[in-house]
Amino acid sequence: MTAESTRRAKGFWLSLFLALLLCTPPALAWNAAGHRLTAMIAWERLDDETREAVAGVLRQHPDFAVWQARSKGADPDLTAFLEASTWPDDIRKDKRFYTASLEEPTPTLPGFPDMERRLTWHHFDRPVDRPRNADYGLPNSSGLLERQLLTLAQTLANPNASIAERAYTLPWLIHLIGDAHQPLHAASRYGSDEQGDGGGNALNVFNPWQPRYPSTNLHRYWDDLPGAPWLRGSRLENAARSLTILYPPPAPSATPDQWLAESWRLARDAAYPPGNAAVPTISADFHANALDIARRRVAEAGYRLADQLQRVFQTSCRQDGCPGP
Repeated sequence: MTAESTRRAKGFWLSLFLALLLCTPPALAWNAAGHRLTAMIAWERLDDETREAVAGVLRQHPDFAVWQARSKGADPDLTAFLEASTWPDDIRKDKRFYTASLEEPTPTLPGFPDMERRLTWHHFDRPVDRPRNADYGLPNSSGLLERQLLTLAQTLANPNASIAERAYTLPWLIHLIGDAHQPLHAASRYGSDEQGDGGGNALNVFNPWQPRYPSTNLHRYWDDLPGAPWLRGSRLENAARSLTILYPPPAPSATPDQWLAESWRLARDAAYPPGNAAVPTISADFHANALDIARRRVAEAGYRLADQLQRVFQTSCRQDGCPGP
């Protein structure tokens, strides 16, 4: 293929991807469309043995029937995998669950270790203006994302873990690998008072590229970049396919710590609008670069999710057979 034909092909798939996302307003959703895109990319790359092992675990999740009723997908195993990818965000509004330190614990239902929403698992902030590994003297991040990525993988690979433990753990691992690739889940900007901005949550921005909801915060702006939360079905499949054409797999040997280091560098270099305005306006150049970063990170998360699941399930399969019902 010539350089010109390669350029035209890439332009075609980019146009298709944009059309798929713009067919509905791009309102909400690294924690919906973005996570489903990551999950779809991973599902397509899983080998048959791992896919069946993953499906067998998810069939035992207490909310498996809820996922099927909500999505109405033709393939129940794929449906469960996609719905599991957003489940740790879905429970934020689920009254069966509670937020630690803000609400009283709710009764523990069958199949769950407890009903805590575990909001601290989603992030692991580092100051963007200081070396990532420096002893910067600021309060430690309350985020546990780095630790949980390792702990959850260990649980899934543990042949002594019960099926209930695996069923609870797997949606969290699927989701948190996606979170680790969002730059502002790995970094915050700290002021002279040593108070962080919560991964951009405390920085209001004006986004003219979303005319229905132009006033937002920086973290929400990044969460919204991959597409509309209702992206499902054939449109989801086509969007995921276009991402894999636009963005090839990254180096396969990266570790969760390296994923977070990548996100931290992106947050430092590209996640914050330039200038010192109290409420920055998102420029055309900034928006175009942010879209490219977000889409690439969603794709990279999908590739790495597939690699991680094949490693942890092959480990458990070798020791006690593929986990299933």
